[in-house]
Amino acid sequence: MSQMNRRRALQLLAALGTTGLAAACGSGTDTADEAEPGSPIKIGLIVPGSGPNKVIGDEITNGFQTFLTLNEGQLGGHPVTVVPAEEGDTAKTGQAAVDRLINEGVLALTGVVSSTVMLGIRDAVEQARIPLIGSNASPISLQSVVYIWRTSYVLNEPGEALGEYLRQTLDESSRIAIFGTKGQSSQDVIDGLRRGYEQGGRRLTEDPIFTEDFANPGKGVYTGSIRKALDRRPGPDAVFCHYTGAQAVQFIKQLYAAGYRGPVYAPGFLTEGTVLSQLDDGEKGEERALIQNNPIRTALNYSADLNNTANRVFASAYRKTYNVSPTTFAMASYDAAQVLDKAIRLVGGNPTPQQVNLALGKIGQVDSPRGAWQFNQSRTPQQKWYLRKVQLDGRMLANVVINELATLG
Repeated sequence: MSQMNRRRALQLLAALGTTGLAAACGSGTDTADEAEPGSPIKIGLIVPGSGPNKVIGDEITNGFQTFLTLNEGQLGGHPVTVVPAEEGDTAKTGQAAVDRLINEGVLALTGVVSSTVMLGIRDAVEQARIPLIGSNASPISLQSVVYIWRTSYVLNEPGEALGEYLRQTLDESSRIAIFGTKGQSSQDVIDGLRRGYEQGGRRLTEDPIFTEDFANPGKGVYTGSIRKALDRRPGPDAVFCHYTGAQAVQFIKQLYAAGYRGPVYAPGFLTEGTVLSQLDDGEKGEERALIQNNPIRTALNYSADLNNTANRVFASAYRKTYNVSPTTFAMASYDAAQVLDKAIRLVGGNPTPQQVNLALGKIGQVDSPRGAWQFNQSRTPQQKWYLRKVQLDGRMLANVVINELATLG
């Protein structure tokens, strides 16, 4: 937010009622206030418009738009047109989106939910020499890239942060049952768990149980896999899992229905978005009581309750517009807009994609809602990871930060 001028800060004060914002953000001059905007630019936004990932795509869209709203529809002093393109869920559909946006003459690309799509478009983006600031998909195997940057995370990092925490808090004899969907994403997460946990002679003794990657799983689809883990003796002392969205809702419901009563650990995607509202059956409900008595702890790079100026501005504006708290997906997209703003401003004049790409390596520290971070050599964030616990916040279940876990990246 350091690029805001005084006039915009005052507009935010009026719109959001945020105290102290002018002192934190108002660093412009009267001359800058009167400056004419630069030439219009286009940014390509690759997101799914349908299917199970649509909800993440919507949050990515909303996060990017929140930054534009707070900055008069501009990036780096240039009026912006956002050009959306359908991501789909395959390399072929991702390639079609990239081709169309290149033909549209975009200055940069952003978005991308699916790791399959991200890997599928890698070569096309590199060959086109147009920067892509990915705001979600971040497989470990995406290496040696020049034009692809990520404002989210690398998928092994939440597992690694939790692995270190579990190594320090669980007894060496503890049994951890591990679950995830078939596919590279869960494998990356579990590889991170091993990296964090298997130190000083510690070993994960259980083989992971991989379930089918159902878009909309029905009741009972996970029961057999859960029973397989619970029926072993002795029973598990903890469960580690990697699910999102509808899969997360059904896995947690079926885990409790199978009789598990113990802690659950997971990357924060398990309880992001609408998952908690779908699990919360009210003050006298059985599921709420189970969650309160059997803690769900997650590791994530963001929580909407983080107490810093950048997050107060972002979360307030996001809630005001969309009537929900922002997720890590929205936050990463907001930061994608923020780093583009910084890079385009560094270039000045009439920026080209290649100039913006070079400038992305020079932006330094980012004042983000997640806390300060910066790009590392792999073009991913070096950032803090937080331990969150699902608990009541007022009358509703919420992800509440209880401490920091690690700085990774």
